[in-house]
Amino acid sequence: MPEYLAPGVYVEETSYRAKSIEGVSTSTAGFIGPARTGPISGYPELITSFADFARIYGGLEDLTFDGIQTTNYLAHGVRAFFEEGGKRLFVMRVFGAGGDGFAVAENGVPAQHYATATRRDGDTGPAPDPLPFRLVARFPGAAGNVRVTFSLIVGDNVVSRDPNNTANVTLTRVLDYDLVHVRTRTGADQAYTALRNTDGLRIVQKGTSGAWNLFDPTAATVNDRTINVNNTNLPFSATDAANITVRPVMLRVAVSTRAPGELVFGPPQTLGDFNLHKRAFNSLLSTFTRNPESRLAALTVPFSFDTISGLTDDTDVVLNTAALAIARAIFPTAALAPLLGTGMPAAATYTLAGGNDGAFPSSGNYTGAATFADYLNNPVDLAKNGLLAFEAVEDISIVAAPGSTAHPTAGERLAIQAAVVNHCERMMYRIAVLDTPRGILPTEALAYRNQRSSTHAALYYPWIIIADPNVSGRRLALPPSGHVAGIYARNDVENAVFKAPANEVVRLAIDFENRLNKAQQELLNPNGVNCFRFFEGRGYLLWGARTISDDPEWKYVNLRRYFAYLERSIDKGTQWAVFQNNSEQLWGNVRRTIEDFLYNEWRMGGLMGDKPEKGFFVRCDLSTMTQNDLDNGRLVCLIGVAAVRPAEFVIFRIGQWTASSPL
Repeated sequence: MPEYLAPGVYVEETSYRAKSIEGVSTSTAGFIGPARTGPISGYPELITSFADFARIYGGLEDLTFDGIQTTNYLAHGVRAFFEEGGKRLFVMRVFGAGGDGFAVAENGVPAQHYATATRRDGDTGPAPDPLPFRLVARFPGAAGNVRVTFSLIVGDNVVSRDPNNTANVTLTRVLDYDLVHVRTRTGADQAYTALRNTDGLRIVQKGTSGAWNLFDPTAATVNDRTINVNNTNLPFSATDAANITVRPVMLRVAVSTRAPGELVFGPPQTLGDFNLHKRAFNSLLSTFTRNPESRLAALTVPFSFDTISGLTDDTDVVLNTAALAIARAIFPTAALAPLLGTGMPAAATYTLAGGNDGAFPSSGNYTGAATFADYLNNPVDLAKNGLLAFEAVEDISIVAAPGSTAHPTAGERLAIQAAVVNHCERMMYRIAVLDTPRGILPTEALAYRNQRSSTHAALYYPWIIIADPNVSGRRLALPPSGHVAGIYARNDVENAVFKAPANEVVRLAIDFENRLNKAQQELLNPNGVNCFRFFEGRGYLLWGARTISDDPEWKYVNLRRYFAYLERSIDKGTQWAVFQNNSEQLWGNVRRTIEDFLYNEWRMGGLMGDKPEKGFFVRCDLSTMTQNDLDNGRLVCLIGVAAVRPAEFVIFRIGQWTASSPL
């Protein structure tokens, strides 16, 4: 409390309002499943569009598990989520490493799953030009089979001439230890290059005189070339000094990808240009390292130098050949001829091969583990993977595993969906969107549902037919969970979370795998199997909103999700009460805070009754707490709400009456 120690006027700020509770988001989803590329552990990535997903996890191209080509259901589910109205999505990739796991061979080179390159394209023979490094894809998967192109790019001339004496030259826009291409004209064109004999010259500025010195590591004397204003010890004659050009040489790194089954790589995408001096060389290695400093670097650099040997880091500026050594290793001697003669770029390409999509992910891959055995995975973030990684993301309220029911083993299908449901029940404020297997009859769908009961899950049938975005004119069957999660999000935004997510158009649908009739739905709906129906003149609709719970109190999806919304909002909005004095004043503040929040919910139509007291009540006083509760620091607040339920059956009763009869 404030202290008043001297006479005066004191102005204090105080609040007479109850603290407010802000409703939490209910439209953020979390998808888990296999993808073409991307991280397989750590914090799930936030995706706000399908373009984000394609950039991090690859596109819609099919996957190949143990030689079996499979639709990329996760990618199609993400696309459906955004097409149906979703806005925010967290994605966790799972990878089935198979029986050998992520086995590591000699020198840390992976034995499987990761694409690698150990020789230049075009090299032949059993041991062509041994390389001091290996290129390894950042993440496992066939998408890591990319082509890397290294190019030596010659920059602009950095020579600056004295306008009063063109023989006096100095250098600008060049760094100490830069590798440079030097050229002069002596009658006919003749080139003198910093890459002479593929060894090169280093350019260094002396701190005392400011002179720029060209050092040749192979020369008998180290200070054999000097360029400086008013310095007669030029490497060229005074006549040629006016025509000298010094141009920095940079290493450009670009990557080309190709679609599965294609033979031709696409256009290269430049990853960066690196000067070939010591500091830039360290930057080159830190950029293409297996242990990047940031998550962003891990997601944007698709490969790394895995094993580097024979590259020294000598501090002697004359003998500092680390960057030059990697340049000599990257480029074969013949490729340097154009640069030596004309200053044109020299290029060398490396095609990474051997990456594969592994096996069908198992239920263990989906469940995840607190530690991870993938030797080459990015260690920037925590090692958690699978559904365990979703526990660190508070905003997720919808969880789905698109394509999990396409697993060839029936037991694994059930185990994966059980893992998703268990995760949602453990996290309390989440609901699992489940798929039925493909190509089953209504009675089989009912049998599939009867294998599990949960208040935190909803099951949807049948699969949805869309126009395949990869092949024009082809139809593609997809599990409905991606579409349904998007419909949930759309319904929350356009209506409210307490409105049942049903009687909604499936925007991408051009048909359903099985067109159900009313009699078939009468079998499925009471047992918690939500159906898709086609209605003439209305289109393809989601026509069910029930959970798979056997408890009639929680049989509606919107009721389950609305209570999760209320509970989590109150949970977050009353954290300020912890460690306050447990007295009548605190009880009144808590009571008013929750009443104001529920009053707004009643006004929006989420609670029953024509008066607020018919829609909810809040009690927080001595009637809800005993002396034992007070002694143990417990504040107990009792809240009751009368939530609205969907008008699932709209009944009109019509009878005859005569005009002369009173109503």
